[in-house]
Amino acid sequence: MIKITLPDGSVREYEKGTTGLQVAQSISEGLARNVLAAEINGEIWDATRPINNDSAIKLLTWNDQGGKSTFWHSSAHLMAEALEALYPGIKLGIGPAIETGFYYDIDFGDHQFSSDDFEKVEKKMIELAKTKEEFKRSDVSKADAINYFTEKGDQYKLELIDGLEDGSITFYEQGNFTDLCRGPHIPNTGFVKAAKLMSVAGAYWRGDEKNKQLTRIYAVTFPKASELSDYLTLLEEAKKRDHRKLGKELELFTFSEKVGAGLPLWLPKGAALRERLVQFLSKAQVKAGYEQVITPHIAQKELYITSGHYEKYGKDSFQPIRTPNEDEEFLLKPMNCPHHCEIYRSKPRSYKDLPVRYAEFGTVYRYEQSGELHGLTRVRGFTQDDAHLFCRPDQVKEEFEKVIDLVLHVFNALGFEEYTAQVSLRDPENKDKYIGSDENWQKAEAAIIEAAAEKGLKTVVELGEAAFYGPKLDFMVKDALGRKWQLGTIQVDYNLPERFQLEYTGSDNQKHRPVMIHRAPFGSMERFVAVLIEHCAGNFPLWLTPEQYIILPISEKYADYAKKLSEELNISDIRGLIDNRDEKIGKKIRDAEIKKIPFMLIVGEKEQEENTVSVRKHGAGDLGSLSIDQFIEIIKKETAI
Repeated sequence: MIKITLPDGSVREYEKGTTGLQVAQSISEGLARNVLAAEINGEIWDATRPINNDSAIKLLTWNDQGGKSTFWHSSAHLMAEALEALYPGIKLGIGPAIETGFYYDIDFGDHQFSSDDFEKVEKKMIELAKTKEEFKRSDVSKADAINYFTEKGDQYKLELIDGLEDGSITFYEQGNFTDLCRGPHIPNTGFVKAAKLMSVAGAYWRGDEKNKQLTRIYAVTFPKASELSDYLTLLEEAKKRDHRKLGKELELFTFSEKVGAGLPLWLPKGAALRERLVQFLSKAQVKAGYEQVITPHIAQKELYITSGHYEKYGKDSFQPIRTPNEDEEFLLKPMNCPHHCEIYRSKPRSYKDLPVRYAEFGTVYRYEQSGELHGLTRVRGFTQDDAHLFCRPDQVKEEFEKVIDLVLHVFNALGFEEYTAQVSLRDPENKDKYIGSDENWQKAEAAIIEAAAEKGLKTVVELGEAAFYGPKLDFMVKDALGRKWQLGTIQVDYNLPERFQLEYTGSDNQKHRPVMIHRAPFGSMERFVAVLIEHCAGNFPLWLTPEQYIILPISEKYADYAKKLSEELNISDIRGLIDNRDEKIGKKIRDAEIKKIPFMLIVGEKEQEENTVSVRKHGAGDLGSLSIDQFIEIIKKETAI
């Protein structure tokens, strides 16, 4: 017998070889019908895989990320089976699950594949799903694996097998399809009730442009047809909220081929919106004891060699800038933290001086591949609301908790109500990716976990997601459409202070090493604005919106009255404009609605005589006739943060 520990801590005994699915059946048939996979001691397994040792188990359904990921990876196999049936002779690359479904990279050979073929592939997938074929796992020797794919003539799978150790290779089979795969998979294909191919693109094999370009097919599946319908409706809403579309309509930002891909140009309205975000955070930072610093956009290459950024990111950065002096090289700044370390080093420090908190809205540059650029969310030049705190070891937890408070203040002010704090730790199986001693990593990870617990944050732990120099707390925010975005981040770093030999004199008159905390509540201004646009569909909080009102005179006779009203509002620091176009009032109202201006102030003969305004609110309609003082009071209440 083996002991199985359930998520509630209870322990049950089962026969050795019991599967996760059988554990589910022992609890309830309803649960068993919905189990897609099982998490065994933190590792996701097939629900039908035998368990031979005492284990902790979590049964995964569609409502769990692990269950959903398993469902989509299994669907990639189902799509590959359908494609092989429809296009004999194709060669298969890889087919992983991704955040929004899955994809498979295919070499179609002489076949021409396009979106015109989507429907027949979808029909074939559902036809195969209805057979309820089991996903069968088998261990295969390296020799047998090579023989199988040599006979099949699939060179991509052979290349993958070449990098695998004998004894670690598994195949998965369903129906007439067999694939090289680690798994896990759902019990059978019958769970898939709806399938939709979303797009097709080119992708170089293994991401190397020297290799052949394959056809990448993106798709998504669901356990209910109704969920696919809901998802497609959500996508339509997302298109309406696309920050690239709204950014153009609202005249916030643009891009220029002559300036360069991934380098945004902020237009006056966008620059004003961005500046208000900067002022909002700057005010909060001053209250929290931060000091503003400014650092250059370039630095000597040696700075980033010292910090470790060149070793880790040199290939992904813009190439060095060479000067007329031989062997002198500069880099466009990829990070602000090395510069702040040098500012800290600029004078001796005492334990009484700490913590030191430096903040900067610093622009950095990273050479993202052109295919990965996407509006403001993935750019080559972006501004971080960066700050670095240098503190004593006994101050780390308190300072970390204060930064959490600052991040939550930002989220609350901007309407992000749903978020999860992701504790991003290093991968214990791949320590070569990181710098620093095990002791420093253990201290840093413990500080983050304790601070998050004391603040009562809803957390998830992700191994392998740490920065190369330290663990971090990443805030995963859910927007109005239920999509998750990584925004604010806080990191504890024992390593850069060592690399830069930062010191302070302690109360014992000895030299000590400070601990460094990195934090960015917005993350990057560009990405944050993009997420904010899509979250609120361009209807920004009133304190932030570029134009809070627009005055709409019924005719040019009331232009002077409109100007007088505008001057009164400007004195009260209320932003807006006047639409003096020779257009009918109905068109002016429609245009103001499209521009998402919060308040429309309509003025004509009656309003001029009574010294009032007729107020319409965007999306809410007519608010009636108000005095200018009454309107100012409404604005003040709605802009209070």
